[in-house]
This record gives sequence, structure tokens and C-alpha cells, in this order.
Amino acid sequence: MNQDFLDLYTDYLISTFGSATATGLASMVSDTVSHDQVTRFLSERDYTSRDLWLQVKSTVREIEQPAAVLIFDDTIQEKPWTDESELICWHFDHCQNRTVKGVNLLNALYHSDGISVPVDFRLIRKPWQFCDVATRRLKRASEVTKNELLQEMFLQALRNQLVFRYVFMDSWFASKDNFELILSKSKHFVAVLKDNRLVALSQADQAQGRFVRVDSLQLADKQAVRGWLKGFEHEVLLVGRVFTNKDGSTGRLSLVCSDLTCDGERVAELHQKRWKVEEYHKSLKSNAALAKSPTRTLRTQSNHVFLSICAVFKLECLKRVHKLNHFALRAKLYVEALQHAFGELRRLKAAA
Repeated sequence: MNQDFLDLYTDYLISTFGSATATGLASMVSDTVSHDQVTRFLSERDYTSRDLWLQVKSTVREIEQPAAVLIFDDTIQEKPWTDESELICWHFDHCQNRTVKGVNLLNALYHSDGISVPVDFRLIRKPWQFCDVATRRLKRASEVTKNELLQEMFLQALRNQLVFRYVFMDSWFASKDNFELILSKSKHFVAVLKDNRLVALSQADQAQGRFVRVDSLQLADKQAVRGWLKGFEHEVLLVGRVFTNKDGSTGRLSLVCSDLTCDGERVAELHQKRWKVEEYHKSLKSNAALAKSPTRTLRTQSNHVFLSICAVFKLECLKRVHKLNHFALRAKLYVEALQHAFGELRRLKAAA
């Protein structure tokens, strides 16, 4: 990998407030780099999670500690006007409760000592095409499931000797297989459960198959009880969370934690760290031009995503030094750009 071009391209992604194009980058550096060179850089080879690990490894080694957490979550960046392909296609967005056209990205975010570092990613590809019998429409499918990709990323984190104690995930990934894999590697998990997940509150109930829906427990905020998930043999801690939504309505979450030394307060405190991945996704979309590249091929599109991830990592490194969040850093750049444009306009008017 050409590290100079990576630094230049990621700096450009952070600096631009419009579309991220090869010609735009060339103009920014007064054509000292041509747009053809930028295009060749994006096209030369596929950049993968291994390349990301090589970029972030030294920073991870500086901040890692035994109490750190590894957070898994996926996000969808809508690309409604881009030609459909195995990469940019239709995915179900549980936030909007509908299918949307775009890029689906599964991330592993390492959070330690107040710093969040992306350590792995997978682009969800759907190369298989088939005709849906019911709707008679052409659809796409992936070769592997997201849960299989999560397991692959978790095992890769262990091979990379990443130091952490907890794995966080939302209800989409709260599967028995994932839980068993995490426990088998001497790690603990904290996850959100779907309301219809079945639980038993005693071994006798578990043995006799007397399970109830987890939402029927109506646990108070941060109230914790021990129990068993149906189909999962290990005892777990079930914790309720009650919160107020923006519209004033009351929302509820049911959390599950494998670490029985925790109480409800501790699990709630741990789960709060899961929102770091939401902040990361927001920065990826707003501060790293994730959706603003007009790239057309699968390789250049996927490489642009990789470089957007690197750009957010660069913002996180700047945050450590300057004690400003990603949006504050970008706002500072925006004000500087406005001041420069204003001064240039004054000079042009004076010369008229």
C-alpha cells in the first residue's frame, strides 16, 4: 500500500465538504497529484481488514487494557442513485423498518480508555441472485450470514492478541452460537435481547421447559435477575433498562450479561459504552465522506469505504491530542475554510 497516498486521500476526506472525487483531490493539491494517480491508487488492489489492522495496531497497543470492550454492529449507508451491484444493493434497515438501497457495513470497534478504534470490518456482499417465488422479483443473497462474519471477526481479534474482557452486540447478533463462542474463549458478552426471547428464572423451570417472554418480566430500570435463555445452558444475568424517548414515550430494553459478578448498575454502565459504535457510524457518514464518492467499480467503491474508516480513525487520533470531538474538529476546519474564502473574495473585489 502507498502510505503517502493513503494519508493524502484520508486527509482529503476529512477536509472536503462536498463530493469526494479524484479531480477534487487533484485540485486541492494544485495538481501536484493527478486525478489519474488517485484513480490508480483506488484501483490497484483490494484493501481489507488486514490493512486496517496494520494502520491501527500501534494505537491499539498504546491504549489496550484488560477491561476494554469489543463492540460489534452494522450500519447501512444509503446510495439510492448508484447502480445496483453485489455491494450496493437492498438491505433491511431495522431503524427504518424497511429495505433500503446502499452499502451494508459490519464493524468491530475497540473501546478502551475513552478511545474508540475500528479494528475490523466486513462489507456485506450479495453475489447470489434468485427469483422470489411469492413476489416474482429478482433478489440477492449473501454467501455467509452476518453472524458468521461476526464470529470470524471475533476470532481474528483473538489472533491479533487484542486485549479485552467484554463483547457488546445488539439483538440482531444475540444468538446462541455467538454466546457459546465468546464464552469458550474466556470472554464475556453484554447484548440486547428481542422482546420475544424466552427465559426461565430457575433451573427447575428450565428443566421442565417453563419459559416466558423476557418482556413479560417487566424488570425495573437496572433491575437484575438470574436466569437461563431457552437453548442456552449457561446461567446469565437479565437486566432491565427503562428510558424516555425523544417524543416523551417510555422505552424498554432487556439486556443479557454472561458475567455473573456484575449487578444491574454495572451492566447498565457497560451497555452505555455500546453507544460508542453509534457515534462511530455517525462520524463515518458525516465526517469521512462515506456516501460522497462517485466511484463506479466494486473495487474502488469498497476501497473508498476502507479509506473512510481510516479517516475516522485519524479523527480519533486528533481527538486524543486536541481534546475535541470529531464534529468539533470538522467545524474548526470549516470555519478556517470560510475565513480563507472570505479573504480571497475581498482580494478579488479589491483588484476589480
